[in-house]
Amino acid sequence: MMKRVCALATATLLAGTVSVAAQDTCGGVYKVKRGDSLSGISDTLYQDAGQWTAIFQANSDKISSPNSIRVGQTYRIPCIGGLPKGLEGGRVIEAAAPAVAAPLVVAPGTAETRKKINVLTGSDFAPFTDKGLPKGGLLAEVVDEAMKAANPDEGYAIHWVNDWSAHHEPLLSNALLDIGFPWFKPDCQADPSTYRCANLNFSDSMFEVLMLLFVDSQRPMAFTSDADMQGKTLCRPAGYSTYIFDQQDRNWLKDGVIKLEVPNSPGDCFRLLTEGKVDGVVLNEFLGRKKIKELGLQDRVQVAAGQPISVDGNHMVVHKSHPQGDELLAVFEDGLAKIKENGTYQRIIDEHMTRIWAEF
Repeated sequence: MMKRVCALATATLLAGTVSVAAQDTCGGVYKVKRGDSLSGISDTLYQDAGQWTAIFQANSDKISSPNSIRVGQTYRIPCIGGLPKGLEGGRVIEAAAPAVAAPLVVAPGTAETRKKINVLTGSDFAPFTDKGLPKGGLLAEVVDEAMKAANPDEGYAIHWVNDWSAHHEPLLSNALLDIGFPWFKPDCQADPSTYRCANLNFSDSMFEVLMLLFVDSQRPMAFTSDADMQGKTLCRPAGYSTYIFDQQDRNWLKDGVIKLEVPNSPGDCFRLLTEGKVDGVVLNEFLGRKKIKELGLQDRVQVAAGQPISVDGNHMVVHKSHPQGDELLAVFEDGLAKIKENGTYQRIIDEHMTRIWAEF
Protein backbone atom coordinates (compact mmCIF):
# COMPACT_ATOMS: atom_id res chain seq x y z
CA MET A 1 0.00 0.00 0.00
CA MET A 2 2.84 2.36 0.94
CA LYS A 3 4.51 1.70 -2.43
CA ARG A 4 1.27 2.57 -4.21
CA VAL A 5 0.90 5.84 -2.27
CA CYS A 6 4.50 6.76 -3.06
CA ALA A 7 3.98 5.92 -6.72
CA LEU A 8 0.84 8.08 -6.86
CA ALA A 9 2.65 10.94 -5.13
CA THR A 10 5.54 10.67 -7.56
CA ALA A 11 3.18 10.60 -10.51
CA THR A 12 1.38 13.65 -9.19
CA LEU A 13 4.64 15.55 -8.78
CA LEU A 14 5.76 14.58 -12.27
CA ALA A 15 2.43 15.66 -13.70
CA GLY A 16 2.80 19.00 -11.98
CA THR A 17 6.31 19.36 -13.38
CA VAL A 18 5.14 18.58 -16.88
CA SER A 19 2.27 21.07 -16.50
CA VAL A 20 4.67 23.87 -15.47
CA ALA A 21 7.15 22.97 -18.18
CA ALA A 22 4.38 23.02 -20.76
CA GLN A 23 3.46 26.62 -19.94
CA ASP A 24 4.39 28.99 -22.71
CA THR A 25 7.19 31.40 -21.86
CA CYS A 26 7.97 34.73 -23.45
CA GLY A 27 11.33 36.40 -24.01
CA GLY A 28 14.55 34.99 -22.64
CA VAL A 29 18.15 34.68 -23.78
CA TYR A 30 19.47 34.27 -27.34
CA LYS A 31 23.03 33.34 -28.35
CA VAL A 32 24.26 34.94 -31.57
CA LYS A 33 25.12 32.52 -34.37
CA ARG A 34 27.24 32.98 -37.48
CA GLY A 35 25.30 34.88 -40.12
CA ASP A 36 22.97 36.57 -37.62
CA SER A 37 21.97 40.22 -37.80
CA LEU A 38 19.71 42.14 -35.45
CA SER A 39 16.99 42.44 -38.09
CA GLY A 40 17.34 38.73 -38.90
CA ILE A 41 17.10 37.73 -35.24
CA SER A 42 14.07 40.01 -34.87
CA ASP A 43 12.42 38.54 -37.96
CA THR A 44 12.92 35.01 -36.61
CA LEU A 45 11.85 35.68 -33.03
CA TYR A 46 9.21 38.39 -33.48
CA GLN A 47 8.17 37.73 -37.09
CA ASP A 48 8.97 41.38 -37.67
CA ALA A 49 12.43 42.53 -38.76
CA GLY A 50 11.58 46.10 -37.76
CA GLN A 51 11.60 45.24 -34.06
CA TRP A 52 15.39 44.84 -34.02
CA THR A 53 15.49 48.09 -32.07
CA ALA A 54 13.93 46.37 -29.05
CA ILE A 55 16.83 43.91 -28.97
CA PHE A 56 19.33 46.72 -29.45
CA GLN A 57 17.94 48.73 -26.54
CA ALA A 58 17.73 45.75 -24.21
CA ASN A 59 21.42 45.04 -24.82
CA SER A 60 22.92 48.51 -25.25
CA ASP A 61 25.62 47.55 -22.75
CA LYS A 62 26.86 44.91 -25.22
CA ILE A 63 25.99 46.35 -28.64
CA SER A 64 27.75 49.56 -29.61
CA SER A 65 26.26 49.57 -33.11
CA PRO A 66 23.53 47.53 -34.82
CA ASN A 67 26.15 46.35 -37.29
CA SER A 68 28.66 45.16 -34.68
CA ILE A 69 27.06 42.11 -33.07
CA ARG A 70 29.45 39.22 -32.44
CA VAL A 71 29.06 35.47 -32.69
CA GLY A 72 28.74 33.92 -29.22
CA GLN A 73 27.29 36.99 -27.51
CA THR A 74 24.16 36.36 -25.46
CA TYR A 75 21.35 38.89 -25.62
CA ARG A 76 18.31 39.52 -23.45
CA ILE A 77 15.24 39.22 -25.65
CA PRO A 78 12.24 41.23 -24.37
CA CYS A 79 8.73 39.81 -24.35
CA ILE A 80 6.68 41.66 -26.98
CA GLY A 81 3.15 40.64 -27.81
CA GLY A 82 3.67 37.15 -26.42
CA LEU A 83 6.82 36.53 -28.53
CA PRO A 84 9.29 34.93 -28.69
CA LYS A 85 8.28 31.67 -27.08
CA GLY A 86 10.44 28.86 -25.77
CA LEU A 87 13.76 30.63 -25.21
CA GLU A 88 15.83 29.72 -22.18
CA GLY A 89 15.28 32.12 -19.30
CA GLY A 90 11.87 33.30 -20.51
CA ARG A 91 8.99 34.35 -18.27
CA VAL A 92 5.62 32.62 -18.12
CA ILE A 93 3.45 34.62 -20.51
CA GLU A 94 0.79 35.38 -17.93
CA ALA A 95 3.47 36.85 -15.63
CA ALA A 96 5.00 38.86 -18.49
CA ALA A 97 1.71 40.50 -19.49
CA PRO A 98 1.64 44.26 -18.87
CA ALA A 99 -0.26 45.40 -15.80
CA VAL A 100 -3.41 47.43 -16.18
CA ALA A 101 -2.41 51.05 -16.71
CA ALA A 102 -3.27 53.42 -13.89
CA PRO A 103 -2.51 57.16 -13.90
CA LEU A 104 -0.11 58.63 -11.40
CA VAL A 105 -1.56 60.32 -8.33
CA VAL A 106 0.57 63.30 -7.23
CA ALA A 107 0.30 64.41 -3.61
CA PRO A 108 0.08 68.19 -3.11
CA GLY A 109 3.15 69.90 -1.66
CA THR A 110 3.42 71.91 1.53
CA ALA A 111 5.82 74.49 2.93
CA GLU A 112 7.88 71.61 4.34
CA THR A 113 8.55 70.47 0.77
CA ARG A 114 11.00 73.36 0.35
CA LYS A 115 13.43 71.60 2.69
CA LYS A 116 13.55 68.48 0.49
CA ILE A 117 15.49 67.69 -2.66
CA ASN A 118 13.00 68.99 -5.23
CA VAL A 119 13.04 67.09 -8.50
CA LEU A 120 11.51 68.57 -11.66
CA THR A 121 9.83 66.84 -14.58
CA GLY A 122 6.81 67.30 -16.85
CA SER A 123 4.10 65.48 -18.75
CA ASP A 124 3.58 64.80 -22.46
CA PHE A 125 6.89 63.03 -22.96
CA ALA A 126 5.64 59.46 -23.34
CA PRO A 127 6.79 56.85 -22.61
CA PHE A 128 9.26 58.47 -20.22
CA THR A 129 7.21 60.98 -18.24
CA ASP A 130 3.48 61.65 -18.22
CA LYS A 131 1.11 61.75 -15.27
CA GLY A 132 -1.41 59.74 -17.27
CA LEU A 133 0.99 56.79 -17.60
CA PRO A 134 1.48 54.01 -15.04
CA LYS A 135 3.76 55.32 -12.27
CA GLY A 136 4.13 58.50 -14.31
CA GLY A 137 6.10 56.77 -17.07
CA LEU A 138 9.22 54.66 -17.39
CA LEU A 139 11.74 57.24 -16.20
CA ALA A 140 9.46 58.77 -13.58
CA GLU A 141 9.35 55.38 -11.89
CA VAL A 142 13.11 54.91 -12.27
CA VAL A 143 13.76 58.28 -10.63
CA ASP A 144 11.25 57.66 -7.83
CA GLU A 145 12.77 54.27 -6.99
CA ALA A 146 16.32 55.62 -7.25
CA MET A 147 15.54 58.45 -4.82
CA LYS A 148 13.87 55.99 -2.44
CA ALA A 149 16.98 53.83 -2.56
CA ALA A 150 19.26 56.84 -1.99
CA ASN A 151 17.09 57.81 1.01
CA PRO A 152 18.47 61.34 1.49
CA ASP A 153 18.15 62.75 5.01
CA GLU A 154 16.17 65.75 3.79
CA GLY A 155 13.76 63.61 1.76
CA TYR A 156 12.70 64.35 -1.81
CA ALA A 157 9.67 65.45 -3.82
CA ILE A 158 8.94 65.17 -7.56
CA HIS A 159 7.20 68.17 -9.12
CA TRP A 160 5.37 68.22 -12.45
CA VAL A 161 5.58 71.40 -14.55
CA ASN A 162 4.26 70.86 -18.06
CA ASP A 163 5.87 73.99 -19.52
CA TRP A 164 9.15 72.34 -20.49
CA SER A 165 10.54 75.65 -21.77
CA ALA A 166 10.55 76.93 -18.17
CA HIS A 167 12.58 74.04 -16.76
CA HIS A 168 16.08 75.31 -17.51
CA GLU A 169 15.14 78.97 -17.22
CA PRO A 170 14.06 80.02 -14.61
CA LEU A 171 13.21 76.95 -12.50
CA LEU A 172 16.62 75.26 -12.43
CA SER A 173 18.77 78.31 -13.14
CA ASN A 174 17.33 80.07 -10.08
CA ALA A 175 17.32 76.90 -7.94
CA LEU A 176 13.56 77.23 -7.54
CA LEU A 177 13.73 73.46 -8.01
CA ASP A 178 16.94 71.49 -7.61
CA ILE A 179 17.39 68.84 -10.31
CA GLY A 180 15.36 67.87 -13.37
CA PHE A 181 14.79 65.02 -15.82
CA PRO A 182 14.82 63.64 -18.47
CA TRP A 183 17.15 65.52 -20.78
CA PHE A 184 19.35 64.45 -23.68
CA LYS A 185 23.00 65.42 -23.54
CA PRO A 186 24.54 67.01 -26.64
CA ASP A 187 28.07 66.28 -27.81
CA CYS A 188 29.61 68.81 -25.43
CA GLN A 189 33.15 68.07 -26.58
CA ALA A 190 32.23 69.06 -30.14
CA ASP A 191 30.13 72.09 -29.17
CA PRO A 192 30.72 73.21 -25.56
CA SER A 193 28.93 76.52 -26.17
CA THR A 194 25.45 75.05 -26.71
CA TYR A 195 23.11 75.98 -23.86
CA ARG A 196 22.92 72.58 -22.19
CA CYS A 197 26.67 72.09 -22.27
CA ALA A 198 27.44 75.59 -21.03
CA ASN A 199 24.86 75.66 -18.23
CA LEU A 200 24.03 72.13 -17.08
CA ASN A 201 25.77 69.21 -15.41
CA PHE A 202 24.51 65.75 -16.28
CA SER A 203 24.10 62.52 -14.34
CA ASP A 204 24.90 59.11 -15.73
CA SER A 205 22.37 58.05 -18.35
CA MET A 206 19.18 56.47 -17.03
CA PHE A 207 18.06 54.99 -20.34
CA GLU A 208 19.23 55.14 -23.97
CA VAL A 209 16.75 55.98 -26.71
CA LEU A 210 17.25 55.57 -30.44
CA MET A 211 16.82 58.53 -32.76
CA LEU A 212 15.57 56.84 -35.91
CA LEU A 213 15.12 57.79 -39.53
CA PHE A 214 11.57 57.03 -40.64
CA VAL A 215 11.11 56.74 -44.40
CA ASP A 216 8.35 56.16 -46.96
CA SER A 217 8.08 52.46 -47.80
CA GLN A 218 7.31 53.52 -51.39
CA ARG A 219 10.65 55.37 -51.50
CA PRO A 220 12.82 53.33 -49.13
CA MET A 221 16.33 54.40 -48.26
CA ALA A 222 19.01 53.18 -45.86
CA PHE A 223 21.31 54.99 -43.48
CA THR A 224 24.61 53.14 -43.24
CA SER A 225 27.03 56.08 -43.54
CA ASP A 226 27.04 59.88 -43.76
CA ALA A 227 27.28 59.59 -47.54
CA ASP A 228 23.70 58.29 -47.60
CA MET A 229 22.49 61.67 -46.32
CA GLN A 230 24.14 63.80 -49.00
CA GLY A 231 21.52 66.03 -50.59
CA LYS A 232 18.63 64.61 -48.58
CA THR A 233 15.83 66.65 -47.06
CA LEU A 234 14.93 65.61 -43.54
CA CYS A 235 12.14 66.71 -41.23
CA ARG A 236 12.18 67.43 -37.51
CA PRO A 237 9.39 69.37 -35.75
CA ALA A 238 9.83 72.90 -34.41
CA GLY A 239 11.23 73.00 -30.89
CA TYR A 240 13.00 69.65 -31.18
CA SER A 241 16.78 69.67 -30.76
CA THR A 242 18.88 69.67 -33.92
CA TYR A 243 22.31 69.11 -32.37
CA ILE A 244 22.07 65.44 -33.40
CA PHE A 245 22.79 66.52 -36.99
CA ASP A 246 26.07 68.23 -36.09
CA GLN A 247 27.61 65.88 -33.52
CA GLN A 248 30.06 62.99 -33.89
CA ASP A 249 31.95 65.05 -36.51
CA ARG A 250 29.11 64.78 -39.04
CA ASN A 251 28.22 68.52 -39.46
CA TRP A 252 25.24 67.80 -41.69
CA LEU A 253 23.62 71.19 -41.10
CA LYS A 254 26.76 73.27 -40.73
CA ASP A 255 28.21 71.99 -44.00
CA GLY A 256 24.93 71.85 -45.93
CA VAL A 257 24.94 68.07 -46.30
CA ILE A 258 21.18 68.00 -45.64
CA LYS A 259 18.26 70.37 -45.84
CA LEU A 260 15.94 70.49 -42.84
CA GLU A 261 12.21 71.09 -42.84
CA VAL A 262 10.83 72.28 -39.48
CA PRO A 263 7.01 72.16 -39.40
CA ASN A 264 4.90 72.47 -36.27
CA SER A 265 4.39 68.84 -35.30
CA PRO A 266 5.51 65.23 -35.84
CA GLY A 267 2.25 64.67 -37.72
CA ASP A 268 3.17 67.46 -40.13
CA CYS A 269 6.52 65.78 -40.73
CA PHE A 270 4.86 62.50 -41.66
CA ARG A 271 2.46 64.35 -43.96
CA LEU A 272 5.43 65.91 -45.78
CA LEU A 273 7.01 62.47 -46.02
CA THR A 274 3.98 60.79 -47.61
CA GLU A 275 3.58 63.77 -49.96
CA GLY A 276 7.15 63.22 -51.17
CA LYS A 277 8.38 66.61 -49.93
CA VAL A 278 10.99 65.19 -47.54
CA ASP A 279 13.12 62.05 -47.66
CA GLY A 280 12.93 61.14 -44.01
CA VAL A 281 11.61 62.07 -40.57
CA VAL A 282 13.92 62.01 -37.54
CA LEU A 283 12.24 61.27 -34.20
CA ASN A 284 12.94 59.17 -31.15
CA GLU A 285 11.74 55.65 -31.70
CA PHE A 286 8.80 55.70 -29.32
CA LEU A 287 7.32 58.99 -30.47
CA GLY A 288 7.80 57.99 -34.10
CA ARG A 289 6.12 54.61 -33.76
CA LYS A 290 3.29 56.10 -31.70
CA LYS A 291 2.54 58.76 -34.32
CA ILE A 292 2.69 56.24 -37.15
CA LYS A 293 0.03 54.17 -35.42
CA GLU A 294 -2.12 57.21 -34.58
CA LEU A 295 -2.03 58.32 -38.22
CA GLY A 296 -2.67 54.82 -39.59
CA LEU A 297 0.59 54.81 -41.53
CA GLN A 298 1.88 51.38 -40.51
CA ASP A 299 1.83 50.17 -44.14
CA ARG A 300 3.31 53.38 -45.52
CA VAL A 301 6.11 54.41 -43.13
CA GLN A 302 9.00 52.25 -41.94
CA VAL A 303 12.28 52.54 -40.09
CA ALA A 304 15.17 53.07 -42.49
CA ALA A 305 17.48 50.10 -42.83
CA GLY A 306 20.97 50.43 -41.44
CA GLN A 307 21.52 52.20 -38.15
CA PRO A 308 20.01 54.86 -35.87
CA ILE A 309 20.77 58.53 -36.46
CA SER A 310 22.01 58.55 -32.86
CA VAL A 311 21.68 56.80 -29.51
CA ASP A 312 20.87 59.40 -26.87
CA GLY A 313 20.95 58.95 -23.12
CA ASN A 314 18.28 60.39 -20.83
CA HIS A 315 19.85 62.23 -17.90
CA MET A 316 19.12 64.01 -14.66
CA VAL A 317 20.47 67.58 -14.84
CA VAL A 318 21.36 70.35 -12.43
CA HIS A 319 22.21 73.96 -13.25
CA LYS A 320 25.92 74.68 -12.85
CA SER A 321 25.10 77.64 -10.63
CA HIS A 322 23.42 75.47 -7.97
CA PRO A 323 25.67 75.53 -4.87
CA GLN A 324 24.94 71.88 -4.03
CA GLY A 325 24.65 70.68 -7.62
CA ASP A 326 27.38 68.04 -7.55
CA GLU A 327 26.14 66.60 -4.26
CA LEU A 328 22.56 66.40 -5.54
CA LEU A 329 23.60 64.49 -8.66
CA ALA A 330 25.72 62.19 -6.49
CA VAL A 331 22.68 61.35 -4.34
CA PHE A 332 20.65 60.43 -7.41
CA GLU A 333 23.48 58.41 -8.99
CA ASP A 334 23.95 56.49 -5.73
CA GLY A 335 20.29 55.51 -5.76
CA LEU A 336 20.39 54.63 -9.47
CA ALA A 337 23.37 52.32 -8.88
CA LYS A 338 21.54 50.62 -6.00
CA ILE A 339 18.39 49.83 -8.00
CA LYS A 340 20.49 48.52 -10.87
CA GLU A 341 22.31 46.23 -8.46
CA ASN A 342 19.21 44.87 -6.72
CA GLY A 343 17.22 44.25 -9.92
CA THR A 344 14.59 46.96 -9.42
CA TYR A 345 15.80 48.93 -12.43
CA GLN A 346 15.53 45.99 -14.83
CA ARG A 347 12.09 45.10 -13.50
CA ILE A 348 10.88 48.64 -14.21
CA ILE A 349 12.34 48.63 -17.72
CA ASP A 350 10.86 45.22 -18.55
CA GLU A 351 7.40 46.10 -17.27
CA HIS A 352 7.18 49.39 -19.11
CA MET A 353 8.76 48.15 -22.34
CA THR A 354 6.37 45.20 -22.50
CA ARG A 355 3.46 47.63 -22.30
CA ILE A 356 5.01 50.13 -24.69
CA TRP A 357 5.69 47.60 -27.44
CA ALA A 358 2.24 46.06 -27.02
CA GLU A 359 0.73 49.48 -27.82
CA PHE A 360 2.59 49.67 -31.15
